[in-house]
Amino acid sequence: MKRMLYILVLLGLTVSCSESYDKEKGFNVSDVDSENESNDEGIVKDSIKFRTQPSKVLLTGNKDVRLITEFKVNYNEKREVSYVGSNEFRTNFQDEEVVKKYGNNWNSNIVPGFSAVCGYNMVNVSCFNYETQAKKKFFAKPVLVKTIYYPAFLPDTLNFKPINRNYFLLSCYDEDSNKDGKINMKDLRRFYYFDIELNKNRLLLPKNYSVTGSDYDSANDFMLVYAKLDANNNGMIDKNEEIHVFWIDLNNPEKTGKQY
Repeated sequence: MKRMLYILVLLGLTVSCSESYDKEKGFNVSDVDSENESNDEGIVKDSIKFRTQPSKVLLTGNKDVRLITEFKVNYNEKREVSYVGSNEFRTNFQDEEVVKKYGNNWNSNIVPGFSAVCGYNMVNVSCFNYETQAKKKFFAKPVLVKTIYYPAFLPDTLNFKPINRNYFLLSCYDEDSNKDGKINMKDLRRFYYFDIELNKNRLLLPKNYSVTGSDYDSANDFMLVYAKLDANNNGMIDKNEEIHVFWIDLNNPEKTGKQY
């Protein structure tokens, strides 16, 4: 019974992160008002230009690699104040009996070997390597990041064996796919793989799909990704469009497939 409860809690927590703010997330990719005026904070309303601010450093399982999430500086017109999002860690509850019996100590991570972070209006992630002193951003232009999975700082175990990751997974809205002048949650949500040095990246799902959620298959160490097909190619997801299921082999994330 406790094991079943553990599984249900795990699946329930994989899809939530600041959902109350989701409708307000995003930014313009084209000016919508030629008579914009700057407020006291220097932020221009409805402009493609906006300020960003870094959040706290994220410690990865690779001692040389550190991440810094970047957030859009937002402005509340009613209160006349600016505010910035922050890192929100996605975690799950672990039953101690399950940990002892099955050897799955995930240190409260959703997926073993990965820490996961999201946040309100996260628009990029910066990677710094202490050994090479190289600094790189995940994206050349701002995107709307939903979740980034990165190698966990504490060692996790799966079936009593240590499990380590040496790459990143990231879901985001990276294109004004519906052509409304904004990048927000009405666009298609993409899912990317990046190697640890950000020298290589690729889409894990076809470009005409939009991710809606995910589960984890601990028996195979697979991530199961649910995504809707943009069948009518309007750059957005409609209610009647089909959901398909993809698998990603986390031991070799370049091995993927569609199972439904």
